[in-house]
Amino acid sequence: MIANSDRGIAPKQAETPKTIYLKDYTAPPWLVDHVDLSFQLGRETRVTSTLSLRLNPEVGSKIRPLALDGVGLTLKQIAIEGQPLAPTDYELSATGLTVLDPPAPQFKLEIVTSCRPEDNTALSGLYRSRGTYCTQCEAEGFRRITFFPDRPDVLSTYTVRLEADKEEAPVLLSNGNPVSHGELAGSGRHFAVWHDPHPKPCYLFALVGGDLACVSGHFKTMSGKTVKLNIYVEHGKEDRCAWAMDSLKRAMRWDEQRFGREYDLDVFNIVAVSDFNMGAMENKGLNIFNDKLILARPDTATDLDYKYIEGVIAHEYFHNWTGNRITCRDWFQLCLKEGLTVFRDQEFTADERSRPVKRIADVRTLRTQQFPEDAGPLAHPVRPSSYIEVNNFYTATVYEKGAELCRMIETILGKEGFDKGLQHYFETYDGKAATVEQFIACFEAVNQVDLSQFMRWYQQAGTPVVTAKLSYDETTQTARLDLRQKLPQKLFKTSGQNKGANRNKPYHIPVKLGLIGENGEEFELQLADGTKLDDDILHLTERAQSFTFTGITSKPVPSLFRDFSAPVIVKAGLKEADYRFLMVHDSNSFNRWEAGQAFALSQLTRITKTLQSGRQPRTGGKYAEALGLVLSDETLEPAYKAQLMGLPGEADMARALGGKNLNPVAMAAARHYLRGVIGKKLRTQLIEIYKTAKAKTPYRPDAEGEGLRALRNSALTLLAATGMKSDINRVVSHIRQASNMTDKMAGLAILTSLDVPQRDEIFDAFFATWREDHLVIDKWFALQAQSELPGAVNRVRELMKNPLFSLKNPNKVRALIGAFASSNPVHFHAEDGSGYDLVADVIIEIDNFNPQLAARLIALFRIWEQLEPVRRGKAQAALNRIKAKKPLSRDSYEMVTRILATG
Repeated sequence: MIANSDRGIAPKQAETPKTIYLKDYTAPPWLVDHVDLSFQLGRETRVTSTLSLRLNPEVGSKIRPLALDGVGLTLKQIAIEGQPLAPTDYELSATGLTVLDPPAPQFKLEIVTSCRPEDNTALSGLYRSRGTYCTQCEAEGFRRITFFPDRPDVLSTYTVRLEADKEEAPVLLSNGNPVSHGELAGSGRHFAVWHDPHPKPCYLFALVGGDLACVSGHFKTMSGKTVKLNIYVEHGKEDRCAWAMDSLKRAMRWDEQRFGREYDLDVFNIVAVSDFNMGAMENKGLNIFNDKLILARPDTATDLDYKYIEGVIAHEYFHNWTGNRITCRDWFQLCLKEGLTVFRDQEFTADERSRPVKRIADVRTLRTQQFPEDAGPLAHPVRPSSYIEVNNFYTATVYEKGAELCRMIETILGKEGFDKGLQHYFETYDGKAATVEQFIACFEAVNQVDLSQFMRWYQQAGTPVVTAKLSYDETTQTARLDLRQKLPQKLFKTSGQNKGANRNKPYHIPVKLGLIGENGEEFELQLADGTKLDDDILHLTERAQSFTFTGITSKPVPSLFRDFSAPVIVKAGLKEADYRFLMVHDSNSFNRWEAGQAFALSQLTRITKTLQSGRQPRTGGKYAEALGLVLSDETLEPAYKAQLMGLPGEADMARALGGKNLNPVAMAAARHYLRGVIGKKLRTQLIEIYKTAKAKTPYRPDAEGEGLRALRNSALTLLAATGMKSDINRVVSHIRQASNMTDKMAGLAILTSLDVPQRDEIFDAFFATWREDHLVIDKWFALQAQSELPGAVNRVRELMKNPLFSLKNPNKVRALIGAFASSNPVHFHAEDGSGYDLVADVIIEIDNFNPQLAARLIALFRIWEQLEPVRRGKAQAALNRIKAKKPLSRDSYEMVTRILATG
């Protein structure tokens, strides 16, 4: 018998945010071997949980109170082994429930709670999205579903029974394999039972209940087992699932072939929902996706959408082993699952498409998102040492830099050594929660190496700067390379992470190197002691080291950090003539692109300074000539040429300009100017590219077709920058003749900032065509937000009143507000501060119901201290206004106080 309690949790109270430290980790006193969950889904959902608990032998045999996390729940009943607890037997608070005196070292606890999914606007825990019940439990959402020790080192098997109105939710899904289903006679309700035999942390729990269409397929594993694959979407969207299904099958086969990882359940389900704070979630056997990362058709999705779908499908599937079968001991170890899985999905895409192009794209992302994070107030180690709100650490540092650390391990040990270490990791920690130290120890054990110095990459924040100087002695035909590494000192005043044992200590930095002679020949690398370099890799392990090479018959130009062998900033003292030389002669595809970027960045820096001084620039021609020369190389693939045509971004320019007193408007003007120079200088060549770079077959999202479209649209962008009437007319014709969304969006992205008569007509027609498609309308919102035409702030405020926009839908907020702040530097950084005020207003409003989304928007202010004084003051005032909000969520409090700490 179970007692009726109806004791509700008090409303969430304003609290002084508490910092959590890695050093304070202790093992859980109680473990949960198995969880039985029963859901009666409805307006007020009733949840019955039965926890099979036992004392953790690691912490001793003394029976201690059982503390369970819980937020926003109404407690209905609580019992131990069927015996109801009296109110004096437990304590209830706004953050959890504590059983004061458990009766035995092993027992079953039954709890009945209720919650209201439709009222859950935080989109964490159990909520509804366009009528569908769904969950998001990472990082701490399970505590919004039932009382539980909500931490990743408590692993349990689960049996879940779902009950719902059959008409409202004919589809009932949970983790694992289906066990049974049936109807409840005379009630109009039905049920489904699922069982997951693999122990997992509660953040991987998931359920879905709704009226959804299903697209099915099958996959035969390497052992011959047939797995049923299902993708669930809103009715009418079935024709947009083919690419996602194809990507899933290719990812499953690739993981078997590359890492020997086979899928371990009978069914793999994916559900697409439209209200989701993240991109996707790897819940065991039941992945839940933001629908923009599932749904694609040539007329609704761009090549970039297709690539994202392919990559994210793979990423979430790969988590089955790196995240699910082996999870992280605590949230400080988040990089252990995310960084490693990003590395795996990057490798998958590189194998499926073009490895050089993929490497360039990944480094662009790292430099655009993670390098600025590492250089500012939000800097933190790949494995942080402290946090207030764990949701704030789903960052580019954990994901992208974390992936780079895995890649460096592979570079240091070689592919064979890396694969051996990873297999050892799978074998040793399957079914367990691991730490970074245990991960690294696996590579040390099988390769008999000491990676203790490499661990500093996980422990220290900031991007190392490597200074390189090459000297040549013609008499002895030797070349000496002097390398020095350091971290920016300012970092240690702002990040709060590099303290004590984690102070600025030298890293183990692999330097993949080439030396190229004056005629373009590449020298064999042999050190003065006769040693030949393995894979042309130097190991920089001291603050300063020198390496002398023999047999160098002419003065060489160094090709440093080939394939971006380490996530560092390189200062090599090369001149523009050296960059031009490397653009033409470097055999390493990445470094050939890198030389072009460095050349363009040198020009952009000069143009920006000229514009800020009030003078007219007269530079850019030499870079345009070098670019034209490389584009004429018929051996280069179209997608690679398209990457060559892309200029460095604002983050690259900010670093080149010294990271202080920045004027983003002048920086944007410099980019426009250089594009115009290129367009005019190479006009004939670009017109020819535009005419000839056409796919010969109907639209396909494969590498070849994507590359041709990227090249053609890059030429269109540079030609439009000339401002010539015929080039602008070409953009308009391009949009009207486009047979796919990729080409249409490329033209619209140009048109949005052009003050021409056709602009409003074309955008109105686009809206009229796609107003019923929420994903395509997101593109329309984003295009409007990115427009550099006057009145952008007022235009965005008006768009917020559009009936199709909602602050409660994260995709809409990211499309309009996120695009404005991240992709419209001219107006977000308006000198009058109106752009900052707009975004601050939105953050203050959203913080009331979705703190996680609000905190992510605050991060868009991270460069405020690097701005010139007027804009710096306006941005600081906006941040202070956010900080003054009462009450302010824990998520937003942490972000805004960290950002303002630098001031």
